[in-house]
Amino acid sequence: MLIRHLPETLVNQIAAGEVIERPAAAVKELVENSIDAGAARIEVFIREGGASLIAVSDDGIGMTAEELAVAVDRHATSKLPDDDLVHIASLGFRGEALPSIGAVSRLTLTSRPRSDNKADAASITVDGGKKSKISPAAHQAGTKVEIRDLFYATPARLKFLKSPRTEAQNIRDVIEHLAMAYPDISFKLVHDDKTVLDFPAAPQLERLQQVMGREFAENALRIEAERDGIRLTGYAGLPTLNRGTSQYQYFFVNGRPVKDRLIIGAVRGAYMDFLSYGRHPMLCLFLHIPSDLVDVNVHPAKAEVRFQDSALIRGMIVGGLKHALAEAGHRASTTVAGQTLQSFQAPTSPSAIPWDGEYRQHQPSYKNMKGMAGAPYTGSYYYDKNAASTLPGLEAAPGARAHESEVQVEATDFPLGAACAQIHETYIVAQTNDGLVLVDQHAAHERLVYERMKRDLASGGIPRQPLLLPEVVEMDEPSVERLLSRKGELEELGLSIESFGPGAVAVQEIPALLGEMNIQQLVRDLADDIVTFGQTMSLKEKLEEVCSTMACHGSVRAGRRLTADEMNALLRQMERTPHSGQCNHGRPTYVELKLHDIEKLFGRR
Repeated sequence: MLIRHLPETLVNQIAAGEVIERPAAAVKELVENSIDAGAARIEVFIREGGASLIAVSDDGIGMTAEELAVAVDRHATSKLPDDDLVHIASLGFRGEALPSIGAVSRLTLTSRPRSDNKADAASITVDGGKKSKISPAAHQAGTKVEIRDLFYATPARLKFLKSPRTEAQNIRDVIEHLAMAYPDISFKLVHDDKTVLDFPAAPQLERLQQVMGREFAENALRIEAERDGIRLTGYAGLPTLNRGTSQYQYFFVNGRPVKDRLIIGAVRGAYMDFLSYGRHPMLCLFLHIPSDLVDVNVHPAKAEVRFQDSALIRGMIVGGLKHALAEAGHRASTTVAGQTLQSFQAPTSPSAIPWDGEYRQHQPSYKNMKGMAGAPYTGSYYYDKNAASTLPGLEAAPGARAHESEVQVEATDFPLGAACAQIHETYIVAQTNDGLVLVDQHAAHERLVYERMKRDLASGGIPRQPLLLPEVVEMDEPSVERLLSRKGELEELGLSIESFGPGAVAVQEIPALLGEMNIQQLVRDLADDIVTFGQTMSLKEKLEEVCSTMACHGSVRAGRRLTADEMNALLRQMERTPHSGQCNHGRPTYVELKLHDIEKLFGRR
């Protein structure tokens, strides 16, 4: 068998298989070239999803006729003047895009240098890898690249293209990604003579609103962190603004859109305390890092990067996100009120199933609501002052007092207002100066207890309350062994257990914050949690899940009547506690309705 050099045309076609996978990849390479050229305006025109035509025009620095001739050669680039692959300051640097595109399509480059007003525009064509001679052309300052009949020279790749609509959507995604990273550049996309995108230059948050929607802009938290010359900026949505997929999470490293498992994992870790499984936050993060601390030369598509200090990057992202979420306090997203208003509708059928006081137990996503006995509505909208004792963990005196017949005017000055009533012995109604607030008493108190447990643990340990009589919990022997193997860790979390013969443990002490609770169910749930975490992971590493389970069992239940003082104390504590706008599973703890929204429901506006 004879070993020989492959023809240059075939080499470029092979390279195109990695660099140009589909029309969107070609658009990405060309738009990145325009950004590197200092363009302030980039326009993209496509037909049939980019299969028949892709045209990218910009007002960048342009190229001379001599530069055009070299630009379509393999591994020819102006972006590595010192042949330095460590300090890469541009989006492109391989010099593979144009020759790869030219090898599988009919490529035409037309350009005129911006710096020389006397220079004429020039054009060059590459048809299936064959270069034409330079010819004069008419063109303004900048560059225009036209790609016709993409993959005509490689029919095997052509037949794997999706529908024009799908390919056009992929191109739109590429442009949106780059537009988010460069808000000072205007972008336009036209598909089959129809304008799909038209983004004028705008401030960062306004550009993110153009791409991610008004809801994100209204509920976005500013992210800023800096450490050892590395800077993290961007915006992250409140936990109550979440989605069922991670497609609304965007990451950029030095202006380059990337998909990195480290960053995705860091975001998941930062929001783990606030979102239930299967829900994802909306965010856009920009990491600015010295080029010698990150390797972007991993794959020809340039979507992967490697960090020199992965732990530092992860810590910055987790810390920056958690700091912003803490600064948000009890704030919940504005979409909660909108969703509530949309749910108001007149009954459509007399056979509608009535509320039975226990709907949460039928929700599979509502974790750890075991043993909760909801009480059906009895017809009383007001609380009984003698029906409940003080809630555990709410020792602070309430800042406002509510009465059955009237609400003190000054009490409504609080952000969450003053309690007026308790509905279905589950929801607190509070009046504010400009509306009303509905609070889920169990979800809100669960978050408060959870945050208090975390603070106590961080400050040296959770206070424990000895039981007058030990509670004996019978379980299967493997569960008992699992619990006893974690006995020391459980004591740090405020739960003291001892062996009580085969198949049983005796609970001696419980966290003082939890008050009255179903100890039997709590211990069984913790045994299940340990199975989920595995023996190799400490309970402290899974602090959020363990404390969440304990807080859920120790929180005030739906179906319990509260006094006026208890309700107001709950509201005041929510106002002072970070993250109290959502429960431990990511659902809102309260809904605020403004007066003008309520008036709309009754046609008064």
